[in-house]
Amino acid sequence: MAKQRKLAKSNVMRHLITKLNPRSPISEQYRTIRTNLQFAAVDGEMKTMLVTSSGPSEGKSSTVANMAIVFAQQEKKVLLVDADLRKPTVHYTFRVDNRRGLSSVLVGEVTLDEAIEKSDTPNLDILSCGPIPPNPSELLGSKAMEKLIQDALGHYDLIIFDTPPVLAVTDAQILANICDGALLVVRSKQTEYESAQKARELLEPAKAKLLGVILNDREMKKGSNYYYYGNN
Repeated sequence: MAKQRKLAKSNVMRHLITKLNPRSPISEQYRTIRTNLQFAAVDGEMKTMLVTSSGPSEGKSSTVANMAIVFAQQEKKVLLVDADLRKPTVHYTFRVDNRRGLSSVLVGEVTLDEAIEKSDTPNLDILSCGPIPPNPSELLGSKAMEKLIQDALGHYDLIIFDTPPVLAVTDAQILANICDGALLVVRSKQTEYESAQKARELLEPAKAKLLGVILNDREMKKGSNYYYYGNN
């Protein structure tokens, strides 16, 4: 059992490569993505962004965690919100308490300030999922969610949402209507072209600008596993 916990901890920490090895080629790719996102939002300041995927196991959650870290390393005040109210992972990745979180705030059990956890990365705070609710879509599309975002924007430069896969449920589409930008993660040799295209089509009508696609886990000659393609 102890060995399993140690392996699980090691696996989680490997996901945070931008924190553990900021000089690595993969960390550099994340910084390149950060720069490209800033250029993509040149016509208007991007304060809220969601990250989603077409399906499960495409690297979305590890990508959003590392994106939050590289923005925080730029001395931006960042809030990472686990808006996957069905299969949350952010509290595992950052090892924070999940007994209260986003769902707790949305139903009025605690205030936003009470639910936010400090991470051990400077400038990065975490709002975990909290108890899994029976009505995730309704909570994410509620007036309480809009108020939460407005309240958080008074304290943070950027809010990043980790959302469920867009083809599985409507949660990402709902949040895309109240965010400034959306980012889609696909996995090399796994995500089918038709699935990625359908995910894009579902996100495009939303208010959020589709900022681009991250191709994850692609073999690169120089050892980099991440590459960014802008939305053309």
